[in-house]
Amino acid sequence: MSGDQAPVTGPDFEAGIDIAGIGDGEILAGHVGCEAVLLIRRGDAFFAVGAECTHYHGPLADGLVVGNELRCPWHHAAFSLDTGEAVRAPALASLACWRTERVGDKVYAREGRKPVERKPADRKQAPAGAPASVLILGGGAAGNAAAETLRREGYAGPVTLLSADAFGPYDRPNLSKDYLGGTAPEDWLPLRSEDFYREQGITLKLGARAVAIAPAEKQVTLEDGTKLDYGALLIATGADPVHPPIPGAELPHVHYLRSLSDSRALVAAAEATRRAVVIGASFIGLEVAASLRARGIEVHVVAPETVPMARVLGPEIGGFVQSLHAGQGVHFHLGTGVTAIEPGQVRLADGGIVEAGLVVIGVGVRPALALAEAAGLVIDRGIAVDEYLETSVKGIFAAGDVARWPDPHSGERIRVEHWVVAGRQGRNAALNILGRRERFDAVPFFWSQHYDTVIAYVGHAESFDRTEVAGSIEDRDCEIAYFKGDRKLAVATIFRDRDSLRAEAAFERMLAG
Repeated sequence: MSGDQAPVTGPDFEAGIDIAGIGDGEILAGHVGCEAVLLIRRGDAFFAVGAECTHYHGPLADGLVVGNELRCPWHHAAFSLDTGEAVRAPALASLACWRTERVGDKVYAREGRKPVERKPADRKQAPAGAPASVLILGGGAAGNAAAETLRREGYAGPVTLLSADAFGPYDRPNLSKDYLGGTAPEDWLPLRSEDFYREQGITLKLGARAVAIAPAEKQVTLEDGTKLDYGALLIATGADPVHPPIPGAELPHVHYLRSLSDSRALVAAAEATRRAVVIGASFIGLEVAASLRARGIEVHVVAPETVPMARVLGPEIGGFVQSLHAGQGVHFHLGTGVTAIEPGQVRLADGGIVEAGLVVIGVGVRPALALAEAAGLVIDRGIAVDEYLETSVKGIFAAGDVARWPDPHSGERIRVEHWVVAGRQGRNAALNILGRRERFDAVPFFWSQHYDTVIAYVGHAESFDRTEVAGSIEDRDCEIAYFKGDRKLAVATIFRDRDSLRAEAAFERMLAG
């Protein structure tokens, strides 16, 4: 055991555990040698897997077994009990597994096997009729998940991941949270190493922007005039920050946050100022406010609503979130807007003036639809896709922030700007590019972090007419259900992680009938 490794606790699974002491679906924490391991019973079958989620090291012992999956309590990643494989975003890496053996009235965990690195030689057999090549526009969660899934599923043709970003795929949620707050180093951000893409035969084209799609020719034109042919195309270009028409919004001390470059610039600006104004009380705006406060900067939030985030989370949680920030010293200017940004100050619509050496605008994003619209794809407040994430043009798929799909849970066509949803859609789109015909029916999930408080949200309620609160919001121990009529559309939780997982599973059962 290395000096910095925490001591393992619980029963020694190599020594055997009485079967009668493990209930169906129960997760028992213990160890094999010096490694923390979970032993899980599913009927008469037993599984032994690693104890930490491979996303942010969430404690899987606090998770939930659903079917043949183990789900993480923090961000709802899922792993196969049989193989340890990461089968749902946001996890990428698989869990280590141990062979279990039943002898008499005991079960043992023996011979561990580490997660299998997905080398080309280990790939499955790709289905017949796969496209000659796959071109992916966008290097975010959806694009990266699609590229990895293609290789995992045995696709051996050329895969090109094209991104206007200067950096390879990275952990975007961290940009407004721990990285911006100074508690996560930059080397935590990349999803994969450069070697990984090279070994997988995935061509990364960074700093390359597509300017036209020609569906008839199956060709994409880049900004530098280069033309790329494709057999199948995935559009995962994400969304761009809204730039409101505020005088002074293009001054050098005004920032937006979408990319790693944006977050880097914000970190540098934060080191040179004492006071900041955040325009917008959205999730991104308030997460930026929390991160700037973590750096000791005085923060003022300006927004037209009277209660932050009430439209999405309701006034109860919105008011609670506001109180969290106020308790950390954030100053709110609600029910007003900004009429002008000037060097060193911001003018408010109510006549107030706030001094600020740094201004961050976070008033929402718009899906990047120009390419798809010019190519003649059907647009419906996003790129319209079917249940297989295919657009109106055969062979062209869309995933992530740009895609608007028929959600079987709400019964509506929806577009969701969430990291986890994008990753799950990227995987699903890749499967369907290979002809699997798997409907995208995942329950939407996101999380938002405010200081030491995390809000988890499953489902989707574009609007709701009532809420039901179980527990205490003020005590940070609650579950809030969102209804339209008698139909439950979504559930938000605070420090009830397993309840959030149960709500997700319940929505899935409702769909299954």
